[in-house]
Amino acid sequence: MRDANGLAASRLQLPPGPWHTVLDCLCARFPLIPREVWLDRFARGMVLDANGAPLAVDAPYRLGAEIRYFREVADEAAIPFQETLLHVDAHLVVADKPHFLPVTPAGGHVRETLLARLVQRLGNPDLVPVHRIDRDTAGLVLFSADPATRAAYQALFRERRIHKRYEAIAPALPGQAFPLVHASRLEVGEPFFRMREVDGVANSETRIEVIERMGDAWRYALEPVTGRKHQLRVHMATLGAPIRNDRLYPQLVAAAADDYSRPLQLLARALAFVDPLSGVERRFESQLRL
Repeated sequence: MRDANGLAASRLQLPPGPWHTVLDCLCARFPLIPREVWLDRFARGMVLDANGAPLAVDAPYRLGAEIRYFREVADEAAIPFQETLLHVDAHLVVADKPHFLPVTPAGGHVRETLLARLVQRLGNPDLVPVHRIDRDTAGLVLFSADPATRAAYQALFRERRIHKRYEAIAPALPGQAFPLVHASRLEVGEPFFRMREVDGVANSETRIEVIERMGDAWRYALEPVTGRKHQLRVHMATLGAPIRNDRLYPQLVAAAADDYSRPLQLLARALAFVDPLSGVERRFESQLRL
Protein backbone atom coordinates (compact mmCIF):
# COMPACT_ATOMS: atom_id res chain seq x y z
CA MET A 1 0.00 0.00 0.00
CA ARG A 2 1.74 3.11 -1.25
CA ASP A 3 0.78 6.65 -2.13
CA ALA A 4 1.42 8.57 -5.35
CA ASN A 5 5.01 9.21 -4.21
CA GLY A 6 5.63 5.50 -3.74
CA LEU A 7 5.73 5.83 0.06
CA ALA A 8 4.28 3.14 2.29
CA ALA A 9 1.32 3.87 4.52
CA SER A 10 1.94 4.65 8.19
CA ARG A 11 0.56 2.17 10.71
CA LEU A 12 -1.28 2.82 13.96
CA GLN A 13 -2.60 0.37 16.53
CA LEU A 14 -5.64 2.04 18.05
CA PRO A 15 -4.89 2.99 21.68
CA PRO A 16 -7.24 2.83 24.67
CA GLY A 17 -9.82 5.60 24.71
CA PRO A 18 -13.52 6.53 24.89
CA TRP A 19 -14.10 6.96 21.15
CA HIS A 20 -16.94 5.48 19.12
CA THR A 21 -15.33 5.75 15.68
CA VAL A 22 -11.86 5.50 14.14
CA LEU A 23 -12.32 9.10 12.99
CA ASP A 24 -12.80 10.31 16.58
CA CYS A 25 -9.70 8.40 17.66
CA LEU A 26 -7.55 9.90 14.91
CA CYS A 27 -8.72 13.42 15.69
CA ALA A 28 -7.75 12.94 19.33
CA ARG A 29 -4.48 11.18 18.51
CA PHE A 30 -3.36 13.90 16.06
CA PRO A 31 -4.83 17.15 17.44
CA LEU A 32 -2.88 19.36 15.01
CA ILE A 33 -4.67 17.79 12.03
CA PRO A 34 -8.17 19.33 11.67
CA ARG A 35 -11.19 17.03 11.58
CA GLU A 36 -12.00 18.31 8.09
CA VAL A 37 -8.66 17.00 6.85
CA TRP A 38 -9.38 13.53 8.23
CA LEU A 39 -12.86 13.59 6.68
CA ASP A 40 -11.27 14.39 3.32
CA ARG A 41 -8.76 11.53 3.72
CA PHE A 42 -11.54 9.07 4.50
CA ALA A 43 -13.47 10.29 1.46
CA ARG A 44 -10.40 9.71 -0.78
CA GLY A 45 -9.75 6.23 0.58
CA MET A 46 -6.56 7.21 2.40
CA VAL A 47 -7.44 5.58 5.73
CA LEU A 48 -7.33 1.78 5.52
CA ASP A 49 -7.76 -1.31 7.63
CA ALA A 50 -4.97 -3.83 8.23
CA ASN A 51 -5.80 -5.59 4.96
CA GLY A 52 -5.60 -2.41 2.91
CA ALA A 53 -9.35 -1.89 2.46
CA PRO A 54 -10.57 1.74 2.75
CA LEU A 55 -12.45 2.47 5.96
CA ALA A 56 -15.83 4.21 6.00
CA VAL A 57 -15.96 7.52 7.82
CA ASP A 58 -18.19 5.92 10.48
CA ALA A 59 -16.00 2.82 10.94
CA PRO A 60 -16.31 1.75 14.60
CA TYR A 61 -13.40 2.13 16.98
CA ARG A 62 -11.92 -1.16 18.22
CA LEU A 63 -9.13 -1.16 20.79
CA GLY A 64 -5.92 -2.59 19.35
CA ALA A 65 -7.11 -2.68 15.76
CA GLU A 66 -4.43 -1.79 13.21
CA ILE A 67 -5.17 0.94 10.69
CA ARG A 68 -3.05 2.44 7.96
CA TYR A 69 -3.04 5.99 6.69
CA PHE A 70 -1.06 8.12 4.27
CA ARG A 71 0.76 11.21 5.44
CA GLU A 72 0.10 14.48 3.65
CA VAL A 73 1.38 18.00 4.19
CA ALA A 74 -0.45 20.88 2.54
CA ASP A 75 1.84 23.38 0.78
CA GLU A 76 4.98 21.47 1.73
CA ALA A 77 7.98 23.73 1.24
CA ALA A 78 10.76 22.57 -1.06
CA ILE A 79 14.19 21.99 0.49
CA PRO A 80 16.69 23.67 -1.88
CA PHE A 81 19.48 21.10 -1.63
CA GLN A 82 20.05 17.99 -3.72
CA GLU A 83 21.15 14.53 -2.68
CA THR A 84 23.81 12.61 -4.62
CA LEU A 85 23.74 8.91 -5.46
CA LEU A 86 27.10 7.26 -4.74
CA HIS A 87 26.14 3.63 -5.39
CA VAL A 88 23.17 1.74 -6.85
CA ASP A 89 22.81 -1.99 -7.36
CA ALA A 90 20.03 -4.56 -7.03
CA HIS A 91 20.43 -4.79 -3.26
CA LEU A 92 22.01 -1.59 -1.97
CA VAL A 93 21.70 2.15 -2.57
CA VAL A 94 24.06 4.67 -0.98
CA ALA A 95 23.10 8.34 -0.98
CA ASP A 96 24.90 11.50 0.13
CA LYS A 97 22.24 13.50 2.00
CA PRO A 98 22.39 17.31 2.28
CA HIS A 99 21.71 19.19 5.49
CA PHE A 100 18.05 19.94 6.34
CA LEU A 101 16.61 17.03 4.33
CA PRO A 102 14.88 14.35 6.48
CA VAL A 103 15.59 10.71 5.67
CA THR A 104 11.95 9.60 6.11
CA PRO A 105 8.59 11.38 6.40
CA ALA A 106 8.06 13.13 9.73
CA GLY A 107 6.28 16.25 10.92
CA GLY A 108 5.93 18.73 8.08
CA HIS A 109 7.97 16.69 5.59
CA VAL A 110 6.59 13.97 3.33
CA ARG A 111 7.58 14.56 -0.30
CA GLU A 112 10.68 16.53 0.66
CA THR A 113 12.50 13.58 2.23
CA LEU A 114 15.43 11.54 1.03
CA LEU A 115 13.29 8.39 0.86
CA ALA A 116 10.55 9.98 -1.23
CA ARG A 117 13.05 11.58 -3.60
CA LEU A 118 14.92 8.31 -4.16
CA VAL A 119 11.75 6.26 -4.63
CA GLN A 120 10.73 8.66 -7.40
CA ARG A 121 14.22 8.97 -8.87
CA LEU A 122 14.95 5.24 -8.99
CA GLY A 123 11.40 4.01 -9.51
CA ASN A 124 11.81 1.53 -6.66
CA PRO A 125 9.04 1.60 -4.03
CA ASP A 126 10.83 -1.14 -2.07
CA LEU A 127 13.57 1.22 -0.89
CA VAL A 128 13.97 1.27 2.90
CA PRO A 129 16.74 3.02 4.89
CA VAL A 130 18.69 0.53 6.98
CA HIS A 131 19.83 3.27 9.38
CA ARG A 132 19.04 6.94 10.01
CA ILE A 133 20.85 10.21 10.47
CA ASP A 134 19.28 13.42 11.76
CA ARG A 135 17.65 15.88 9.41
CA ASP A 136 20.24 18.44 10.54
CA THR A 137 23.14 16.09 9.75
CA ALA A 138 24.54 15.67 6.24
CA GLY A 139 26.24 12.65 4.73
CA LEU A 140 25.90 8.96 3.98
CA VAL A 141 22.69 6.95 4.22
CA LEU A 142 22.35 3.28 3.17
CA PHE A 143 19.11 1.94 1.68
CA SER A 144 18.04 -1.63 1.11
CA ALA A 145 16.67 -2.01 -2.42
CA ASP A 146 15.41 -5.59 -2.17
CA PRO A 147 13.19 -6.96 0.63
CA ALA A 148 14.70 -10.43 0.13
CA THR A 149 18.18 -9.31 1.24
CA ARG A 150 17.21 -6.47 3.60
CA ALA A 151 17.81 -8.34 6.84
CA ALA A 152 21.45 -8.98 5.94
CA TYR A 153 22.20 -5.25 5.69
CA GLN A 154 20.13 -4.34 8.75
CA ALA A 155 22.18 -6.86 10.76
CA LEU A 156 25.37 -4.90 10.00
CA PHE A 157 24.13 -2.08 12.22
CA ARG A 158 22.38 -4.22 14.82
CA GLU A 159 25.49 -6.39 15.30
CA ARG A 160 27.94 -3.47 15.03
CA ARG A 161 29.72 -4.91 12.02
CA ILE A 162 29.92 -1.57 10.25
CA HIS A 163 32.47 1.17 10.86
CA LYS A 164 30.97 4.69 10.94
CA ARG A 165 33.03 7.86 10.90
CA TYR A 166 31.67 11.38 11.26
CA GLU A 167 33.29 14.79 11.12
CA ALA A 168 32.29 17.81 13.17
CA ILE A 169 33.47 21.37 13.70
CA ALA A 170 33.24 22.46 17.32
CA PRO A 171 35.10 24.59 19.88
CA ALA A 172 38.66 23.66 20.76
CA LEU A 173 39.34 21.44 23.78
CA PRO A 174 43.01 22.20 24.50
CA GLY A 175 42.86 20.64 27.96
CA GLN A 176 41.79 17.22 26.67
CA ALA A 177 44.07 14.37 25.62
CA PHE A 178 43.11 12.78 22.31
CA PRO A 179 42.01 10.35 21.12
CA LEU A 180 39.46 9.90 23.89
CA VAL A 181 36.42 7.69 24.43
CA HIS A 182 33.27 9.20 25.93
CA ALA A 183 30.69 6.77 27.32
CA SER A 184 27.46 7.65 29.12
CA ARG A 185 23.84 6.67 29.65
CA LEU A 186 21.44 8.51 27.33
CA GLU A 187 17.71 8.79 27.94
CA VAL A 188 14.87 10.83 26.47
CA GLY A 189 14.80 14.31 27.96
CA GLU A 190 12.53 17.36 27.89
CA PRO A 191 11.09 18.14 25.46
CA PHE A 192 10.74 14.61 24.09
CA PHE A 193 12.90 15.19 21.01
CA ARG A 194 16.02 15.96 23.07
CA MET A 195 18.27 13.42 24.78
CA ARG A 196 20.13 13.81 28.08
CA GLU A 197 22.90 12.10 29.99
CA VAL A 198 21.89 10.45 33.28
CA ASP A 199 23.55 8.34 35.94
CA GLY A 200 23.65 4.62 35.33
CA VAL A 201 25.23 1.98 33.16
CA ALA A 202 26.48 3.49 29.89
CA ASN A 203 24.45 2.72 26.77
CA SER A 204 26.34 5.03 24.41
CA GLU A 205 29.99 5.29 23.42
CA THR A 206 31.93 7.52 21.03
CA ARG A 207 35.61 7.64 20.09
CA ILE A 208 36.81 11.19 19.42
CA GLU A 209 40.01 12.49 17.86
CA VAL A 210 41.22 15.78 16.41
CA ILE A 211 41.75 16.02 12.65
CA GLU A 212 42.64 19.70 12.37
CA ARG A 213 43.23 22.54 14.80
CA MET A 214 41.83 25.79 13.41
CA GLY A 215 42.27 28.33 16.19
CA ASP A 216 39.22 28.42 18.47
CA ALA A 217 37.40 25.76 16.41
CA TRP A 218 38.71 22.28 15.70
CA ARG A 219 37.71 19.64 13.19
CA TYR A 220 36.96 16.39 14.98
CA ALA A 221 36.56 12.79 13.83
CA LEU A 222 33.76 11.04 15.69
CA GLU A 223 33.37 7.27 15.63
CA PRO A 224 30.19 6.07 17.35
CA VAL A 225 30.41 2.57 18.80
CA THR A 226 26.69 2.66 19.58
CA GLY A 227 23.92 4.41 17.67
CA ARG A 228 21.76 6.29 20.17
CA LYS A 229 19.63 9.22 19.05
CA HIS A 230 21.65 12.48 18.99
CA GLN A 231 24.56 10.62 20.58
CA LEU A 232 27.34 12.61 18.93
CA ARG A 233 25.66 15.95 19.60
CA VAL A 234 25.10 15.19 23.29
CA HIS A 235 28.59 13.79 23.83
CA MET A 236 30.31 16.79 22.27
CA ALA A 237 28.14 19.25 24.22
CA THR A 238 28.87 17.38 27.47
CA LEU A 239 32.59 17.66 26.82
CA GLY A 240 32.21 21.43 26.48
CA ALA A 241 32.46 21.53 22.67
CA PRO A 242 28.92 21.69 21.26
CA ILE A 243 28.89 21.18 17.50
CA ARG A 244 28.74 24.46 15.63
CA ASN A 245 25.19 25.65 14.81
CA ASP A 246 23.55 23.00 17.02
CA ARG A 247 20.07 24.28 17.89
CA LEU A 248 19.35 21.49 20.40
CA TYR A 249 22.47 21.10 22.54
CA PRO A 250 23.52 22.19 25.06
CA GLN A 251 20.47 24.49 25.06
CA LEU A 252 17.34 24.44 22.93
CA VAL A 253 17.37 27.41 20.55
CA ALA A 254 13.92 28.24 19.21
CA ALA A 255 13.76 29.09 15.51
CA ALA A 256 10.76 30.02 13.38
CA ALA A 257 12.26 28.41 10.28
CA ASP A 258 15.38 26.71 9.02
CA ASP A 259 18.34 29.03 8.57
CA TYR A 260 20.01 27.56 5.49
CA SER A 261 23.07 29.75 6.08
CA ARG A 262 23.82 27.99 9.38
CA PRO A 263 23.80 24.19 8.86
CA LEU A 264 24.80 21.95 11.72
CA GLN A 265 28.50 21.24 11.28
CA LEU A 266 28.14 17.47 11.47
CA LEU A 267 28.78 15.13 8.54
CA ALA A 268 28.42 11.35 8.22
CA ARG A 269 31.74 11.08 6.38
CA ALA A 270 32.44 7.36 5.83
CA LEU A 271 30.96 3.88 6.13
CA ALA A 272 32.98 0.68 5.81
CA PHE A 273 31.86 -2.95 6.07
CA VAL A 274 32.18 -6.41 4.58
CA ASP A 275 29.24 -6.90 2.24
CA PRO A 276 27.11 -9.69 3.75
CA LEU A 277 26.12 -10.99 0.30
CA SER A 278 29.40 -10.94 -1.62
CA GLY A 279 32.00 -10.89 1.15
CA VAL A 280 33.65 -7.92 -0.56
CA GLU A 281 35.03 -5.09 1.61
CA ARG A 282 33.10 -1.89 0.86
CA ARG A 283 33.91 1.68 1.81
CA PHE A 284 31.86 4.75 0.94
CA GLU A 285 32.87 8.34 1.58
CA SER A 286 30.77 11.49 1.46
CA GLN A 287 31.62 14.05 -1.19
CA LEU A 288 30.30 16.87 1.00
CA ARG A 289 32.46 19.19 3.05
CA LEU A 290 31.78 21.13 6.23
